[in-house]
Amino acid sequence: MSHSKWEVIRLKKAKVDSARNAVYTRHSRAIMVAARNGGADPEANFSLRTAIDKAKSEGMPNDNIERAIKRGAGLLGEGDQLEAFRYEGYGPSGVAVLMEILTDNRNRTAADVREAFSKTGGNLGETGCVSWMFDQRGVVQVLGDLDEEELLLTAAEAGGDDVIQSNGTAEVICDYTELEKVTTQLERSGLQIKEASIRWLPNNVVKVDEADVAKQVLKLMDKLDALDDVQTVFANFEIEDEILEQIAP
Repeated sequence: MSHSKWEVIRLKKAKVDSARNAVYTRHSRAIMVAARNGGADPEANFSLRTAIDKAKSEGMPNDNIERAIKRGAGLLGEGDQLEAFRYEGYGPSGVAVLMEILTDNRNRTAADVREAFSKTGGNLGETGCVSWMFDQRGVVQVLGDLDEEELLLTAAEAGGDDVIQSNGTAEVICDYTELEKVTTQLERSGLQIKEASIRWLPNNVVKVDEADVAKQVLKLMDKLDALDDVQTVFANFEIEDEILEQIAP
């Protein structure tokens, strides 16, 4: 194997490892906050249970999960003082972007997020500038080859408001305050739950139909997603498949 070829492989591996570490950091923080707010027992703490399930679905080792639980619950000394809040802003072409943040340093996070926006033609805005374009909803992802009518009936009986099916999975939409109840009822109905989470779903969509703008929008999403302090990113853009094919590397 040539040196140059190994260098390419090494750099690719480093990039994958870096991305994996960023994902684990996000999950650790979510688990710590859930344990701090509701206790270390997943059976009695729905937020902790869903955070653990999400971490496991992305391959986070059990040792990391257990350590995050203990740190959050103060069982390894004083837990990290993490703040939870939102940032909002506008991306290229007026795309609305809403981010959920967990950080131990607001100044660092603000600088990192502002830089991501400025480098992609967007602007970090004031609290409330775009959140009015989103609805906070509970979303339960269900796996399996499911009959649409049967799932609609089961979801309605569990307290769900709507069902969206695509590619062998389905999402049951509900009031975010009812997420635990709906998830529990769906599980009792025998459905396999992949993930339950609270999301900000856009109530209007910005169609991005220029390749150059689409590149910048996706670049912004990538930059925000790479920041450890950004837990989740929600946006209201839509890019057609033809445009995605044009800008694919």
